[in-house]
Amino acid sequence: MRILVIEDEKKVASFIKRGLEQESYAVDIVNDGEEGQHYAEINEYDAIILDIMLPKKSGLDVLKDIKARGIKAPVLLLTARDTVEDRVKGLNLGADDYLTKPFAFEELLARVRALMRRGTAASPVLRFEDLSLDQSTRKAKRGTTEVELTVKEYALLEYLLRNPNRVLTRTLIAEHVWDQSFDNETNVVDVYINHLRGKVDNDPEKRLIHTVRGVGYVLKVE
Repeated sequence: MRILVIEDEKKVASFIKRGLEQESYAVDIVNDGEEGQHYAEINEYDAIILDIMLPKKSGLDVLKDIKARGIKAPVLLLTARDTVEDRVKGLNLGADDYLTKPFAFEELLARVRALMRRGTAASPVLRFEDLSLDQSTRKAKRGTTEVELTVKEYALLEYLLRNPNRVLTRTLIAEHVWDQSFDNETNVVDVYINHLRGKVDNDPEKRLIHTVRGVGYVLKVE
């Protein structure tokens, strides 16, 4: 899943990016409000972490404008000022949650996961047929067999399980599993799909990950 972090304190941004990437998220970092809004408008994100106090354009103004443009990604506000007025204003403008600095990464991660679960089943376990992924333990299973996954394989399987029976283009997969540095000219999506198939989908009679020739992939029962 892909997250946009709009934070001007570079140490804080680096701390968030490093921690989220270790949890299999793809992360884009932007250091001012204007560029952050531009990124939010041209890319599709699964969540946005937005600092209130930003150069060029405040986080609250960014929030107001992206919500007015119909951007549906849940927004977690970061604020150095724990005042009721700031929190209420942010929530009224469309923020989904807020976190006061300084914060523990574990709390930020828990809030991000909670935002992503909204609108889906409350259970941390994603399932399709006999394929499952427990987001709390990061364990994948096909039937009763536990499967070891790399960071990117985990992120790829999570995206597929969140979108069963939907044809996902290679571009869509790349945008959600990799960050802005991804090279669209490479075949890395196909390579990782093959790696994932070899671990969770290697029985030809029970395959769930199918190729849509010339388009991408779909998780479905044939």
